[in-house]
Amino acid sequence: MAVDAASGLTTLSMEEVAKHSTKEDCWVVLYGKAYDLTKFGKVHPGGAALIYDNAGKDATALFDPIHPKDIMDKLLKPSLTMGVVDPATIKEEHIAKPPAPKEKPKKAAAKPAGGQAVELEVEEFVKPPLAAMLNTFDFESVARETMEPQAWGYYSSGGDDEITLRDNHMAFQRITMRPRILVNVREIDMSTSFLGAASSLPLYFTATALAKLAHPDGEVGIVRAAHKAGVPYMLPTLSSYTLDEMLAARTPGQQLFAQLYVNPERSRSEEYVKKLEEAGVKALFVTVDAPQLGRREKDMRNKFTQQGSDVQGDDEDAGDVDRSQGATRAISSYIDPGLCWEDVPWLKSITKMK
Repeated sequence: MAVDAASGLTTLSMEEVAKHSTKEDCWVVLYGKAYDLTKFGKVHPGGAALIYDNAGKDATALFDPIHPKDIMDKLLKPSLTMGVVDPATIKEEHIAKPPAPKEKPKKAAAKPAGGQAVELEVEEFVKPPLAAMLNTFDFESVARETMEPQAWGYYSSGGDDEITLRDNHMAFQRITMRPRILVNVREIDMSTSFLGAASSLPLYFTATALAKLAHPDGEVGIVRAAHKAGVPYMLPTLSSYTLDEMLAARTPGQQLFAQLYVNPERSRSEEYVKKLEEAGVKALFVTVDAPQLGRREKDMRNKFTQQGSDVQGDDEDAGDVDRSQGATRAISSYIDPGLCWEDVPWLKSITKMK
């Protein structure tokens, strides 16, 4: 077999990959590489159906809206990377297609006093211009109408009964400003600096996971927007783009922070932090309040309503198919639940960032 010069991996044809198309022998192509996901499928955080339904296929189009290109290289042992697929051998029938967006249910016909049903005309939602959205609630209402259900369920949900989510809204509403009077405000300068980074405003763009769920530009678009606004951006660990892609989107001199979810495999976190430091990232924010991501019921219900896999028929009958997970679970496997105070010296030892 030929060897790909760039990666050193075996070059495969798509016909060879297509032979491994069962639950017991499952190869899947992602971003040009073929992976043996036979065992991984059973523990895939997003559900086994997504893996086994696409055995022997190129499933890049299904994974790309959420995951970065190097996702499998982070998760799998090198021995499970079977080779690089020759793109010239990939045919239309080899490519897994994303499901068509579901049509929103139409409003039921109204019955006037006379008893005759009258069909109501349903107007399609039109996204308003950016200038028409005046506050965060406006953005939220537009997002609810325009985002895919899985994305909206992940972004909008809180844990369990969402008591803490509601309390957080109330807490912000209790914050009041103490005004100062007779102060010359003819010229106002809100610029400041913190953690060694200059900012046009006393705020920064914080890290949020899976930005491509909201827009194809994802974190790359946020990097550019942060530069335009003149504020720092905290690069998320659980991003939809790779770290290299986010760093490449910087403007020369642009200052960034970075988030760190400590990986169960500590060497991966050390490698990640080293890369951030070499790239000139100013400060590192270690997330310590989420050893496991919450049980988000909106997210879970959205996942539960998706159809199971044809190849899972036997498991379905036996009650072994778990469709109760959502996007939250799909990313929580990258987080070390054992992180504790004893790890602080290790964190301090692996970086000089603030």
